[in-house]
Amino acid sequence: MHGIEIAVSTVIFALRDDPRNDCTALGMPLVRRVRQPYEGSWALPGGPVRPDEDLTDTARRTLVETTALSPTYLEQLYTFGHVDRASKPVPGPRVISVVYWALVRPEEAERGIEDDNVAWHAADHPPELAFDHATIVDYALWRLRTKMEYSRIAQAFLGETFTLAQLRQVYEVVLQRTLDPANFRRQVESSGGVEPTGEYLVGGRHRPPKLYRHRAASDLADNGPLTRL
Repeated sequence: MHGIEIAVSTVIFALRDDPRNDCTALGMPLVRRVRQPYEGSWALPGGPVRPDEDLTDTARRTLVETTALSPTYLEQLYTFGHVDRASKPVPGPRVISVVYWALVRPEEAERGIEDDNVAWHAADHPPELAFDHATIVDYALWRLRTKMEYSRIAQAFLGETFTLAQLRQVYEVVLQRTLDPANFRRQVESSGGVEPTGEYLVGGRHRPPKLYRHRAASDLADNGPLTRL
């Protein structure tokens, strides 16, 4: 018996420019494994839980160590512990992964590392991933798109202030469909999730659009009775 090891992995999503297709797309950073198993393959950032750490602390620590990212929005997603998680034999203890997901604002994403071993990839078309990380990414995408339909989670991709066009772009990129601007405006303004700041976005050639902000009472994470850390 090799025992059981608890690890944390995190799926990070951000809206990124896709120069290949001249558009904005949903991206995620991946790290290249530098040892066996799956040496040279791309994987989700993460690592083992230390004896003196809470799970969320492990998620935050490993993100900083591997990507230099410190997301504002970080939420536990799911636990993956199937006996045959790896597609090839892996020596050592059985690993149970507690998976988090993070949604990153543009200014947060810019502070991350990008080099030969850390790179952003299209979330919907990632390279071949180590272990069962492709299944984890698929689940995270499904969860994100489902939650977009009933919550205010889209706001986690934006800065402190934003236009309704910028908010609509988040929905269109994530849901992969075009939304009617007038209908979207009516739905957002009636939802109570955002409020106008009284200011306008300047610098464009057209009439400056209104800037909005999240209402202070908006809590994006589904932690139930648990305190958000």
